[in-house]
Amino acid sequence: MRSFAVLALAIILGPAALAQHQTFAVSPDSSEVKMKLNTTHEVVNGIFHIQSGSINFDRTASDISGIVIVAAGSGKTGNDSRDKKMNKDILKVNRFATVSFAPKAYNGTIAASGDSAIQVSGVFTLLGIPHDLTIPMQIHMDGSKATVKAQFVVPYVHWGLKNPSFLIWKAENDVAIDLNLVGQISN
Repeated sequence: MRSFAVLALAIILGPAALAQHQTFAVSPDSSEVKMKLNTTHEVVNGIFHIQSGSINFDRTASDISGIVIVAAGSGKTGNDSRDKKMNKDILKVNRFATVSFAPKAYNGTIAASGDSAIQVSGVFTLLGIPHDLTIPMQIHMDGSKATVKAQFVVPYVHWGLKNPSFLIWKAENDVAIDLNLVGQISN
């Protein structure tokens, strides 16, 4: 009799518990990563293509997992020779085709609809080397559609990448990232 009661309770409460586990499937064609690098002579702006992304999360338990993958060689700054140097000498795309972020935990509350602000901690992998990073994110949920925006800084020189400075043209050691992910939410 007791096992029947436990089974009945699991059947009744099961759908409610499962409803909290959701997946954010990133739409690569609607999403982008912008970068901004300050130099002595100009501000270099670029855009990278999101290759894929899927994030699983639980709004009630602050559980999060998944990955967002960026095509490292997709970066465009409006200067073909600079892009070639970036791909070959800095991002080394012939050896490291992707840059990724894999969330591991978050602080804050994700609302079922409307706007939310959270802090997401995870692993940012660049040149095949994982780096712990916490990123503030703004989320907007509207039915099954969601948008995630984040602005953060990547200390690329500290993380082992080459600074592109030459002669009197000097670049900063950090690059500002503006992330915009658009996608669908499903249970």
